[in-house]
Amino acid sequence: GGGGADTAWSSAPRSEPGWSAHDGGTSQPVWGYLAQHQLFEQLPLLRRDITVPDYCSLTLEEEEDSSPSAGSSLAPIINAWLGPAGTVSPLHHDRYHNLLAQVIGCKYVRLYSAGEGPRLYPYTSGPHKVSSRVVDIDRVDRARFPLFESAPYVDVLLGEGEVLYIPPGWWHYVEAQTVSFSVSFWWT
Repeated sequence: GGGGADTAWSSAPRSEPGWSAHDGGTSQPVWGYLAQHQLFEQLPLLRRDITVPDYCSLTLEEEEDSSPSAGSSLAPIINAWLGPAGTVSPLHHDRYHNLLAQVIGCKYVRLYSAGEGPRLYPYTSGPHKVSSRVVDIDRVDRARFPLFESAPYVDVLLGEGEVLYIPPGWWHYVEAQTVSFSVSFWWT
């Protein structure tokens, strides 16, 4: 994943509350979103509960490793995503194959093919080149991003026990519909 504008990767939920804690006196809820976290490296006992899908060993011979942090086909990067309803991963693309497995809850995923990049207004330089400058896909500034709404997309509701394959370069926006726990497998 990647970020967007400074507010793009906010841990604040967009809609109904999920889990919350209090900040020690002001009675304001504190929200957390464990995003793109290599939890299973920190807790090896949990790693035993994860089976790497056979699909993670498949690749096209002509593909090259376009990301120095991407794993090989024998050792995918495994990330955890845990948070309340309304947490968002803004519109971005990854440089490697991605299997997103939904363990608990439900997520909405909007997918755009890799060829739609110009209509999605990616950042042109810096660390956010894999991210769209459109932060809220439901409230697009048509004056700044006039081509955005013409980009075709596919909507997916990913439920418990389901897995979604996202090819390298495909743009995706993800929003938890409920309290959610997902595991992603990235490989080259």
